[in-house]
Amino acid sequence: MSSRSFALKPFPADGRCPDIAITGAVARRPHTLSVSCAITGPLSAIAVPEPGGVPGRKDRLWEETCLEFFLAAKNSGGYWEFNLSPSGHWNVYRFTAYRQGMREEPAFTSLPFSIDIEPDSLRLSLELDMGSIIPGDQALEVAVSAVIKTAEGSTTYWALTHPGPQPDFHRRDSFIIEL
Repeated sequence: MSSRSFALKPFPADGRCPDIAITGAVARRPHTLSVSCAITGPLSAIAVPEPGGVPGRKDRLWEETCLEFFLAAKNSGGYWEFNLSPSGHWNVYRFTAYRQGMREEPAFTSLPFSIDIEPDSLRLSLELDMGSIIPGDQALEVAVSAVIKTAEGSTTYWALTHPGPQPDFHRRDSFIIEL
């Protein structure tokens, strides 16, 4: 098993960011990817979506506070975007190239992940069976990011790295975790 810890950084031009830290780990076994993420600090400073009934596939989760991660087979043009909302909703999109050919990934009909919310921490964790999209022996490139909406209504963008002049989680040069 290979594993990497991470800490996300806010996009430098976002202005006033909430006083939080976003950390976690990504681990891989042959057909399974584990992602865990913790937002720690005063959660009253951020807008956390309420549980939304039965968790399900939902579009536009990035308009609210959500965790995103991106997977790509090394040396390929295509990639997947995973969105996990503290509300329990989720989505997975497949892209054929940078921001091209976006469509919902039919290989996933559910994406069960755990959510634990306390006054000073929000934790999300997921065990993902990747066998239907990426062979177990294929090297992976991973990016982890978060959209954080503040209690005042502004939006901040957090990622492992911000290689461009604007926040852009789809840039392949931000897929810096190799597993």
